[in-house]
Amino acid sequence: MPNYNGVWSLSTQYQYAADWALDNLSPTRGLFAGGENASGTLQNVIEFITTSSTGNATDFGNLVTPTRRSAAFSSSTRGIIAGGRGGSGIHNVIQFVTIASTGNSLDFGDIAATTEHVAGFSNSTRGIVGGGSTGSLLNVIQFVTIDSTGNSTDFGDLSAARSTGGGLASTTRGVFCGGIGGSGDVDTMEYVTIASAGNTTDFGNLSSDRDFIMEGCTSNNTRGIICGGDSGGLVDIIEYITIANTGNVTDFGNLTSVRMLTAAITCGNRSVIGGGQGADTSDARNIIEFVDITSTGNATDFGDLSNTQTELCGLSNGHGGLG
Repeated sequence: MPNYNGVWSLSTQYQYAADWALDNLSPTRGLFAGGENASGTLQNVIEFITTSSTGNATDFGNLVTPTRRSAAFSSSTRGIIAGGRGGSGIHNVIQFVTIASTGNSLDFGDIAATTEHVAGFSNSTRGIVGGGSTGSLLNVIQFVTIDSTGNSTDFGDLSAARSTGGGLASTTRGVFCGGIGGSGDVDTMEYVTIASAGNTTDFGNLSSDRDFIMEGCTSNNTRGIICGGDSGGLVDIIEYITIANTGNVTDFGNLTSVRMLTAAITCGNRSVIGGGQGADTSDARNIIEFVDITSTGNATDFGDLSNTQTELCGLSNGHGGLG
């Protein structure tokens, strides 16, 4: 319990106790949200897992706006889902949840660009989204302050317009990975300093041109991994970078199957990868698997999502941007 001086009213004691419980929440909860199932039906479901154990996902609540192809990021207490494609097309909605509780998402504000296939990452204060598509590719980077509500603010630009790339972060640096550019898939990685604003700087390269890895990138505070995707065909590869350095990826291991459009989250040293699309559009998966991000090796079965889902997004209360 925090140490406060003076006489507390009962309501004040309750509020301090509630805040203390949230501040000290064990960083082991991951959420998977949205996407579409094997029949192409848009999903509004939010599910959660306890990342320190294994098992199937549990119902959390529902999205305000059912969506796929969204970016997701979080502080230790609040999760954000931004942009994507809903029932009426591409949208600019930002919605949020409180990770420690369960329940439906709430409206946060809007991103300036109505976009899907967008990459996102965060530290404990600021969430960033970059690129995406409105029908035309975007190079814009925008940010929000996670613990407030409101519309996004301009941050800077990617080196070129692209979509379907992924994002990951440490507490200070965020990295955009791969995607589709104007002339096809790219192997580009570039980074920004999250606390400042400005354009990206070159980081290095993936092992090959790769797209559809939007939510398939995740990190602890030291290492980022890039999972699956499409590189002229679906791949099962996992590659890693050391975020504080710059340079090309190194081989990490393999997923249990070839997939793209997965959602990957990290709590502490465990990275969990959920859902995704296999051989064709009807091959949505309910797989959840995990790796120890501090080592290398192949993924191991964790459990299952309640539905087969692809183009979903994921977030956690213990990722690399939080320390």
